[in-house]
Amino acid sequence: MTVEAGPARRARRTGRLVDARPDVKVVLAGLWISMLFVFAYVDILGFWRDDVIRGALRGQVPNSGPEINQTFLALATVYVVVPSIMVAGSLLAPARINRPANLIVSVVYLVSVFASAVDESWTYYILGSVAEAILLVAITGVAWRWPRQSGTRPQRSWPLRIMKSTNAHRSPGPQS
Repeated sequence: MTVEAGPARRARRTGRLVDARPDVKVVLAGLWISMLFVFAYVDILGFWRDDVIRGALRGQVPNSGPEINQTFLALATVYVVVPSIMVAGSLLAPARINRPANLIVSVVYLVSVFASAVDESWTYYILGSVAEAILLVAITGVAWRWPRQSGTRPQRSWPLRIMKSTNAHRSPGPQS
């Protein structure tokens, strides 16, 4: 292992950092993951509430009142699976499918977050709902401003695009 000392080390520290712009698909996947973390932890923290515990023991969701049964749990699973699929979908789906899917799903979930926060008095739940809403608005904004192809040339397929962008960031080697 080589340890730099003196001027070489100081020169490396004073160089300007490169702020690389991540691909829109990576940004969307990261936002969906963040939203899911907030979503999960708000629900997990809810199990410390007396009314939630008593409701669960009675087999009923507190406040809204639906019975906790097969149908409720299946629908709740679908509700969680959709944004989970959006993580992979944001990374893998082509732009023509990805953009509208992110726009539609984020807006639908934004409405559901607001609807579930109605009549809620617990601060943690309101804070979590605000965080989820901010992340969902960010998803909508990123998808809305999806970069468009300039000019008339078709964009390279993804492996060539990655190889080209990777080579563009490398410093030129010795000239032969």
